[in-house]
Amino acid sequence: MSEVLVIGGGAAGMFAAIAAARNKHRVCLLEKNEKLGKKLFITGKGRCNITNACDMETLFSSVISNPRFLYSSFYGYTNQDVIQFFEGLGVPTKIERGERVFPVSDHSSDVLRAMEKEMKRLHVQVRLHTEVVGLCVRDGRFVEAELACGEKLGGDACIVATGGLSYPTTGSTGDGYRFARECGHTITPCMPALVPMEVRESWAGSLMGLSLRNVSASIYQGKKRLFQEFGEMLFTHYGVSGPLMISASSYVGQKLKDEELRLEIDLKPALSEEQLDQRVRRDFEENCNRQFKNALGKLFPSKLLPVMVELSGIAPEKKVNVISKDERMRFVRLIKHLTMTLSGLRDFNEAIITRGGVKTKEVEPRTMESKYVKGLYFAGEVLDLDALTGGFNLQIAWSTGYAAGSSIPQTGGASGQ
Repeated sequence: MSEVLVIGGGAAGMFAAIAAARNKHRVCLLEKNEKLGKKLFITGKGRCNITNACDMETLFSSVISNPRFLYSSFYGYTNQDVIQFFEGLGVPTKIERGERVFPVSDHSSDVLRAMEKEMKRLHVQVRLHTEVVGLCVRDGRFVEAELACGEKLGGDACIVATGGLSYPTTGSTGDGYRFARECGHTITPCMPALVPMEVRESWAGSLMGLSLRNVSASIYQGKKRLFQEFGEMLFTHYGVSGPLMISASSYVGQKLKDEELRLEIDLKPALSEEQLDQRVRRDFEENCNRQFKNALGKLFPSKLLPVMVELSGIAPEKKVNVISKDERMRFVRLIKHLTMTLSGLRDFNEAIITRGGVKTKEVEPRTMESKYVKGLYFAGEVLDLDALTGGFNLQIAWSTGYAAGSSIPQTGGASGQ
């Protein structure tokens, strides 16, 4: 039996602790917050999207950074294993749109409570208000963790599951990156991921709070298209958010750091330009004696009307029966190509996850053990791994946590196996 320290009481840390304890190790979980799972508690708007029930091909294609690194861990602990795990702990699940898996209760607290109960059953020692400030390595092997209070805790293995930099109020302040760096690891540059984006055009701010469903978004760098997807978006006081835009940020965030990009929204993706023109002509005929600004009620939400009128270049008071074909076709193109300038990403306070972290080439993918330090393991967001929304990032946490916790040898002295 080994003494295993787990640093970080989030999703990956708790799962690693459970896996290690089920493997007959003595486990001590160290969490600097006053409670466990602060970020897990707010995930999925408090409903906790625990995983995605898709096939394995979709699972891998939904990982943005280093999907190949996850081959062993994803197959070692699959999304179906996660569902069975929580069902086994008395948390029934359900599958919603996009194969997202939630607890039937829609309460993240049920997920947390089940994991805490399981750790208690397994005699995992949980120490809250306990901040780790450094790791001691001797002769290429983990020896002990130093706490802020001055206490030193020895162990045969240590799993670093401290999260990234997103939502720093939950305790994600990059401690694990410092520990890894001090142990000789490379930290790839960190940036916000799954994060809203800022827009240069002032009119976008006037649409704050407006949600658009079933639109298509394309993002361009010059003539090169970087992203195209269909879904729901939201206007904010600074720019754009919502599921569609948050997913887009993971594809274009790196480019957006260096230059502005062009966002084009197709407000009517189900219609070709020709079909949309017929629709607009029909609306105009029904309102032939009305002013342009008062003839668009069936086309757009009311909040969007004044912006579309302004951008069309057609005089608001102009009667629709005297609008020229050229004006109408320009208006149709506007509806199919509502264009904005993306100027940047929001910061870590609004990011769901962090892109970047401990370089995966320096970590053994089957066990999550450091290739530089025996007995040192990494799990979850501290690694350079990130994925789209939909439960995929939590699947990374569960799978890497399980790999780390279950790979520690049964007797004192961790090895790469």
